[in-house]
Amino acid sequence: MPLPYKLIATDLDGTLLRRDETISERTRAALAAATAAGAAHLVVTGRSVPWTRHILDSLDYQGLAVCGQGAQVYHAGEHRLLTSVTLDRQLAGLALAKIEAETGPLFLAASRDGLAGEVLITPGYRIQEGPLPSVEVDDPAELWAAPLNKVYLQHPSLGDDALARAAREVARDLVGVTVAGEGIVELLPLGLSKATGLSLAARRLGVTAKETVAFGDMPNDIPMFAWAAHGVAMANAHTELKAVADEITASHEDDGIARVLERLYAS
Repeated sequence: MPLPYKLIATDLDGTLLRRDETISERTRAALAAATAAGAAHLVVTGRSVPWTRHILDSLDYQGLAVCGQGAQVYHAGEHRLLTSVTLDRQLAGLALAKIEAETGPLFLAASRDGLAGEVLITPGYRIQEGPLPSVEVDDPAELWAAPLNKVYLQHPSLGDDALARAAREVARDLVGVTVAGEGIVELLPLGLSKATGLSLAARRLGVTAKETVAFGDMPNDIPMFAWAAHGVAMANAHTELKAVADEITASHEDDGIARVLERLYAS
């Protein structure tokens, strides 16, 4: 019997991972059964490599992973960065000036490029509690001192969707803008998306878009759904992603991925 899909692309936060950053035994078993049947599992996350490695290591994940919103293709088994796209800092600085002229001052953070790239946080930026390392800096100029994957934006009062809309309106010709999670609005290299990295990784695996099923929960997964043959949104997903999904499954806390894989890869 032919495989329904040769590639299973999963986002991490809010999709594969539960709130405590673990994966349920049921989901592990469903992924193991699908890969035993011949499918490949590919993690596609907005997190940069330094914020993803520990999770992949804990899962004993040995394959490719797409990190940094598509900027990085990482070989987890070899702990090696295969491709990396950086943000043009001059364009990003110009974009930021245009956005702040529209919204007022913003709180900023930035993710530096590389296997050990630090995430720099300026005063006022609210980082989610947990094990992810970051470095606080007092001078915003330090954000721009080395190559970056992305810049994070937060506003004192605007919500994520409103901030992203305002940023796109004034800077869409300079940078990409996406919402990757609660309190996570990002400036990216223009044209970069999860679909960019997913297509590169799929090519390395010898798999096409028509052979791919993708799972996600946030607007940054929209390009991935557009690229893949079948997009599955979690019950906890953002309304913008649900609107373009081919299917909606249960939440990340309720084995949403496993429920779909068990149906697709039933023996």
